[in-house]
Amino acid sequence: LTGPPGSLLAAEAMRVAGLLLVWALLCPASTQQCHPAGPGGVLRFTDTHAEIRVPALHRVPSSLDPLYGLVRRCLDLIQQNPLPTELLRAALNDPGSVRTSQVVQYELGYVVCAAVALLFTVAMPVAGMCFCYCRSRRRCGGRLRAHRRSLGCRRHCLLACLSLTSLVILISVICAFVTSQRVKGQMEPGLGAVPTTLHTLRQHITHVPQGVQMVVDQFEVPRQQIISDLGGLSRSVGLSIHTQLKAMTYAALAELQDRAGDLQTSLHHLQIVDKTVRALASARAELEPALRERRRRVVVLLDDPRCTSCASVLGTAQSLELGADYSKVPSVEKVLKALSGLPRSDFAEMIRQGNGTFNSIPELAVERMAQVIQDLRDEMARMTEKVQSIADGFPLPDYTRPVSEALVKAEDRSRPYLQQVERFEQYRWIAGTVLCSIILLILACNVTGMALGTYGLSKREDPSDYECRGEAGAKFLLVGVGLAFLFSWLLVLLVFATFLVGGNIQTLVCRNWVNQEIYKFIDTPGNLPPSMNLTRQLNLRRDSNLSATYRECKSGAGLWEVLQLDRSYSLDEHLKTSKYTADFQKRLSDFTARLGDVRLLRSEGRQDLETFARSGVDEVDYRRFQEEMRNPVVQTSLPGLARSLEGLQKMQRNITVAGRLAAEARALWQMQNSTVQSQEALVAKLAESVQFLSRLAPHLQERVKTTLATTASVEARLPVQAQQILRQEIGCFTRKELRYLAQYLNWVGQTLREDVASCQPLATALDNGRVILCDRIADPWNAFWFSLGCCTFFLIPNIIFAIRLTKHFRPIRNRLISTGSEETCPFHIPRVTALKL
Repeated sequence: LTGPPGSLLAAEAMRVAGLLLVWALLCPASTQQCHPAGPGGVLRFTDTHAEIRVPALHRVPSSLDPLYGLVRRCLDLIQQNPLPTELLRAALNDPGSVRTSQVVQYELGYVVCAAVALLFTVAMPVAGMCFCYCRSRRRCGGRLRAHRRSLGCRRHCLLACLSLTSLVILISVICAFVTSQRVKGQMEPGLGAVPTTLHTLRQHITHVPQGVQMVVDQFEVPRQQIISDLGGLSRSVGLSIHTQLKAMTYAALAELQDRAGDLQTSLHHLQIVDKTVRALASARAELEPALRERRRRVVVLLDDPRCTSCASVLGTAQSLELGADYSKVPSVEKVLKALSGLPRSDFAEMIRQGNGTFNSIPELAVERMAQVIQDLRDEMARMTEKVQSIADGFPLPDYTRPVSEALVKAEDRSRPYLQQVERFEQYRWIAGTVLCSIILLILACNVTGMALGTYGLSKREDPSDYECRGEAGAKFLLVGVGLAFLFSWLLVLLVFATFLVGGNIQTLVCRNWVNQEIYKFIDTPGNLPPSMNLTRQLNLRRDSNLSATYRECKSGAGLWEVLQLDRSYSLDEHLKTSKYTADFQKRLSDFTARLGDVRLLRSEGRQDLETFARSGVDEVDYRRFQEEMRNPVVQTSLPGLARSLEGLQKMQRNITVAGRLAAEARALWQMQNSTVQSQEALVAKLAESVQFLSRLAPHLQERVKTTLATTASVEARLPVQAQQILRQEIGCFTRKELRYLAQYLNWVGQTLREDVASCQPLATALDNGRVILCDRIADPWNAFWFSLGCCTFFLIPNIIFAIRLTKHFRPIRNRLISTGSEETCPFHIPRVTALKL
């Protein structure tokens, strides 16, 4: 780059680089995104109201569900009438006006079943007495009069029918046992759940103020988090400013350090150039007469005729003269005069101070933001008082007192009824267990009778012979028949009693509970007497009803919405984030602080660099120096000439000439070693300085201008960008802390709606009541009477088949039959001619 084209190219490259650097510094800093919130940004709150929740109950799938469905369909066939609204209205408002015909008309299906049960209750004991009378006359269950060919087929058919009937009765009695035990297992916890649920609901309502206060006290969680974040805000802001601006600042300081180094080094080399040129000029002036005298003496000696073969060296000696003339090179005295006294400022100290000031930005941020941090802590204390207003302004217990009183009355009044229900259930379970055991005893008689009778028939050789095992089987069957006659009317009474209760619970209550008809009946004005006005007793809205209240509660509405408080107390309005954070945000948004006032270059340093740029260092023609340095100190090589003279000295015959040649050679060597070599050393030193200055000169103006512009730009941009980063960090901090507060307020709203002041437990309690009454008690209850009814119904064919089968297990009175067949009987008795009796 020493030639003109290289210098222009380098200058252009530096100019473009400087423009790019200035453009980069003047461009606005790119907006840095806030750090994403990690798992630590999610607050955890303590659930303080979980112990008074009403757990939701659900229907549990069972293997008896097909049986339950069959019973419900049978009841739907028996009771096809809808909910008797007129009859219920009259019964609730004026019980004396209820007519029996209305009840019979609604309960017509049950009346028919009652008639059938009454007929069965009367007919079975009468049939039993008739059977006993016939047995006393030896007519029922006696012996067959004659052997017939079809007796075996009839006997097998009776055995199969009785076995099938017994199997059906066995399956039914097992189902009755299972469902009876399930009713007993569900009745006690179901009845116990009624006062427990009422107590939990009352506790839920009465604990609303305490629950609200507990929720408000959880504000300590976000408050502590925000206080903790405030403790590290100022240092975090300072570190963020330092981190984002250090590349730009350190680059400017490094560039400034380079220019200060250029100034120092250039001044040093200029001084070397000036001193060296002066020394070379002085040495040349001293060398010139000595060299001229030495040339004259050598030429005279070589021109002596006595000097043998000296003509070949005479030309070299005649050309012996000085080479480089440094009096012709440009003077740098003007430049040194312009740079005289520089540098006036201590650039190293200046850079150290600038670097220290910039590195102290984090500590400066802590100092400048101390007051606003304290103000924000005070603001958090005031915010705690604002949040307390949620609990202070929440509706007082006066609004929930009617509901609590109604629940207390319901709880107190339900206990006697529940005790009676539990006592009657105990009676039902005992009666059902005893009667099911009797049915099992009847089945045992059937099985034993059939087994003994069949075994006796296989061992009997003659149908008319007496066989004790067959006779015993017949007696077991008759015992079973007697037990069936004796206890069937009790079975019918138990079946009808449980059927009447369970059927009406299913068709009158459960069916209409599921399809919401009960709620519609309660909602219709006039259906309930004034003493049972639930809307007034529960303090519901006047434009509300039980169905709407149930749906609102089930969807998660709050008690204040149901209890006419939503117009005077809007929870959403009280939980707006801006209501609590306006002052907090304003203090942060109004805060300003100058954190980027860093002085990189003082005026003395700037003047030094400007003087350096104007000093003319780049105007010196360094090519003249380089051209002159290409010339040797002496045009003719003194060592070469001395060696030539030494060679000629050996060729001389004349001792005098030889001595003179040797003397001249020594003189030349002495001149070379003493004077010329010292000048060549100065030339080498000059070349080093000229080379540095020649490389620096083409880019000096551009570099100094770029450094000054960069430094000025960085000094101007540091406060602006520091302020931008400050606003950005405060904005990120504000959004982060507002997220904490929003999390808390959202949690407050959700907890008050779903737990503390939620109406949902009321709907859950109603749903639980339906599950307990209908799914867990009524279904197995109805399955019990249905299974027991099947047993009772199949006792009739069981009695018939058992009586008819008894004759086949006893000996035949007369084994002759009126038939012309030659076939033998099944007992291998030869056929004889039958006599007509």
